[in-house]
Amino acid sequence: KLSIYSQIPIEVTAMAIVGLSNAGDRLPGKRAVGDDDEAAAADYRLKGVRHLSDAGITRLPGRYVLPASDRPGRSVSAGTRVKLPVVDLGRLRVPSERAAVLKTLEAACREFGFFQVVNHGVDVDGAAARMLDVAERFFELPFQERARYMSADVRAPVRYGTSFNQANDAVLCWRDFLKLSCAPPLRDVVPSWPDSPADLREVAAEYAAANRRVFVEVVEAALEAMGVGGGDGVMEELATAGSHMMTVNCYPACPQPELTLGMPPHSDYGFLTLVLQDEVEGLQVMHGGEWLTVDPVPGSFVVNVGDHFEIYSNGRYKSVLHRVGVNSTRPRISVASFHSVGAERVVGPAAELLDQGRGGEPRRYMDTDFATFLAYLASAEGKHKTFLQSRRLAFG
Repeated sequence: KLSIYSQIPIEVTAMAIVGLSNAGDRLPGKRAVGDDDEAAAADYRLKGVRHLSDAGITRLPGRYVLPASDRPGRSVSAGTRVKLPVVDLGRLRVPSERAAVLKTLEAACREFGFFQVVNHGVDVDGAAARMLDVAERFFELPFQERARYMSADVRAPVRYGTSFNQANDAVLCWRDFLKLSCAPPLRDVVPSWPDSPADLREVAAEYAAANRRVFVEVVEAALEAMGVGGGDGVMEELATAGSHMMTVNCYPACPQPELTLGMPPHSDYGFLTLVLQDEVEGLQVMHGGEWLTVDPVPGSFVVNVGDHFEIYSNGRYKSVLHRVGVNSTRPRISVASFHSVGAERVVGPAAELLDQGRGGEPRRYMDTDFATFLAYLASAEGKHKTFLQSRRLAFG
């Protein structure tokens, strides 16, 4: 789940060969790594953290160790925990209860930027469970099999990689990922997905279609709760032709989790992100100046507001910073689905919210498009939500 645009990964250049900053690190089957071994060590590390974990390392290579000020410092299980607001889609579908659910949804988007969705209609023991299972089996494949999908092409419909933003990361992240474009029509992109495990395409396509249906219902309700009808065509585009990228994340057990992160603090670029996660905690949300660990709720989706939705809502809905912690004993799998409008569409505050005749407020954001986002990424690290901040206007 990246400061991510929903269709194209944030890694906008090829994976870079990086050096090993800790000359004392040992790689299995090798002597202590020094300057003469830098290329070999870099090659080994670029195979990803699952490869390192499987090799049985007992200390982090130096390039995975965060500066002291950025380290989590304690395990995710030891941190302050939070139960996110719950949006019950079953109740949303009952006319007499819809208003109450919309109120809960609106408050969650305004105050927290995150919420849990339950009774969403995706079979927890069916499509959702199969998606987590096939994801786990993909990352268990031999590296040579996974490496078939490594690509320097950021627009590739499938991409396997490691870390967060490999080209710009000063410190690497404890994460491997598989990105799958799910842009409609889905049938056109599925043939490019991995064919191993043998059921991956079928399972992931079923899940992607079900996830998109949930997104459409939730985003439509969120617009209604905000008092915006989407008359500018945004809702129609989101429902029929918007972008959809699915990122399957693997966070292996880490020998020194207090020194690193699975993903650094970031916000998401699109409208809404829907996350399916296993029972292992790891997702942390910034709220009230504190990192809170989200309690996994079996059978739910974690949903968060993205930068596009904050801009479209003129700041009413909040795209907030979040990160992923890791632990020393259990691997974690999550599947993040990023939904937004198409790459060509310009996004700005909804006209209804700026209508002074209807009590509208001053415009708080400049219009943006994906070309602007890519240009920003090429010139900055793109972390700590600075892209969204770069679109803010001074007013009043």
